[in-house]
Amino acid sequence: MKAAVFAKAGQMVVNEIEKPTIQQPDDVIIRVVRACVCGSDLWAYRGLDDKAADSENSGHESIGIVDAVGDAITTVKPGDFVIAPFTHGCGHCPACLAGFDGVCQSHTDNFSNGNQAEYVRFQHGQWALVKVPGQPSDYSEGMLKSLLTLADVMATGYHAARVAHVKAGDTVVVLGDGAVGQCAIIAAKMLGAKQIISTSRHADRQALAKEFGATANVADRGDDAVKQIMALTNGAGADAVLECVGTELSTETAMQVGRPGAVIGRVGLPHTTKMDVTAPFYNNFSLAGEPASVTTYDKQRLLKAVLDGQINPGKVFTKSFTLDQIDDAYQAMAKREAIKSFVVVSD
Repeated sequence: MKAAVFAKAGQMVVNEIEKPTIQQPDDVIIRVVRACVCGSDLWAYRGLDDKAADSENSGHESIGIVDAVGDAITTVKPGDFVIAPFTHGCGHCPACLAGFDGVCQSHTDNFSNGNQAEYVRFQHGQWALVKVPGQPSDYSEGMLKSLLTLADVMATGYHAARVAHVKAGDTVVVLGDGAVGQCAIIAAKMLGAKQIISTSRHADRQALAKEFGATANVADRGDDAVKQIMALTNGAGADAVLECVGTELSTETAMQVGRPGAVIGRVGLPHTTKMDVTAPFYNNFSLAGEPASVTTYDKQRLLKAVLDGQINPGKVFTKSFTLDQIDDAYQAMAKREAIKSFVVVSD
């Protein structure tokens, strides 16, 4: 089968490798229909993370058709259309029962890799996989895009809002204008936020943020951004801050624009060498966040919201590619020519 391979920083290639097989009783083999590139994939692609040359792609978002199941799998069968979350919760450990399946306590191999390929082995599939009614051919390409966001970015944006306790009437600041930040805006609106401040420096991303529910935008960074956000909140600061980047600057900004008692929902993959927790102490900030509870959110709310047309997060995909064009898909995001790259793998 064809699979994307991380050749080296700045280069993805497509190689022929062996199709995955069932190795454990709770494995599921999925024929990938659609995949994509995540902002977190770009850290290694840009040379900012250590990653071995000629290694498996870090792609972790896909939708597809169940091809084979292990003996322990009873919830899905070959031919089912499924969302493959990037997390692999068990559904019955204390973390999963509390709604935090992103940090499932039943196993250590809780995260997907290798989804930028024609087939993928999904471990611990009994509870984690999310069935979609019908078949991919029953849906428009736009709907397939929205369904694909439920493998990661829409659920991750929702997680930021959930752990920050966003509620009706709140003022929310969203740091980050990528797909997760855009989805965090959708989530804040879903939960009833009245004022949502986006933080984009790009006209196309500002426009999408406004369409999703942002009421204002701050394009500056650092101290200037803090001053503008505080002015927009009449000097009070936000009730909730959704940090969707993971850099030291975005983390520092998050801890400067919340009101006393605010909750900061952190879902940006952390790339901070250190964090000064003095500010949270003296401002009574709460820091929350972890890998998203993808399966929980999809099953409880997000899948229905997409199928009912309540939300349309698939609009974060602004360019489409084939699997053979995977390096172009990465380049488009690295150059900020695409908010998120959509990869058509098979029919």
